[in-house]
Amino acid sequence: MMKSAKKKPIKQNKPDYTSRSLKFSWIAALITALSVLGHRFAVIDFQPALAGIAIGVLIGLTAIVTGLIGTLHAIKAKQTEIVSTMAGSTLGFLVVTPFFVTLLSGVGAPQIHDITTDLEHPPEFVAIKPLRIAAHNSLDRLEPENLAALQKAGYPDLGPLLLDEPFDQVFNRTVALVRQRGWMIASASAGRIEAISTTPVMGFKDDVAIRIQTEGNRTRIDMRSTSRVGKSDLGANAARIRAFMADLDRP
Repeated sequence: MMKSAKKKPIKQNKPDYTSRSLKFSWIAALITALSVLGHRFAVIDFQPALAGIAIGVLIGLTAIVTGLIGTLHAIKAKQTEIVSTMAGSTLGFLVVTPFFVTLLSGVGAPQIHDITTDLEHPPEFVAIKPLRIAAHNSLDRLEPENLAALQKAGYPDLGPLLLDEPFDQVFNRTVALVRQRGWMIASASAGRIEAISTTPVMGFKDDVAIRIQTEGNRTRIDMRSTSRVGKSDLGANAARIRAFMADLDRP
């Protein structure tokens, strides 16, 4: 009788975690970049852009995890070129980091987007109104109903700035500071300044109104900053007001 041939064991291909991680990271980078550029150049709207960024971040996290698994396998196999296994994880980390840094910067911020130094009589927008569309956040400050209370609780330090300088001098310095910030001025006259601040990455437009008036022997400056889109500004408008007032307060 003929001896039966021994069956050779079937080799199972091990998953190439390094290659997968790199592919995931490039896909994440591409989706995130297209979402950011698409919104900045007005190709896609606010919500689709955020959805695209969220998808990019999820794929980036997958790239990080997959890359770490590949690195652990390489260490276990005592491979010498471990650096190459970390390429996907590194790129994935670069993709997701800005997203989480932005989220962390807004931790504890109230869910509001319209901030002012005068809660009873906030500076009004006049020249800015025709530049906005129906899809933008309302300027009536009626939503949420407890907007003033939320601002007081979240930013109790915000208030008007009083300077011992003549009205004209303060007004001119304020206009100069707005221009220095790179904000687009919509109007500037009679103690009122309206301008638009555009964020550097996503190109979000926030509207700013500044009111300057004489109060006794001093000059009072009130400021309002509001986001056109999004229910929460992650603290960006309050930070803008604080920074602007601090610079204006410097002699």
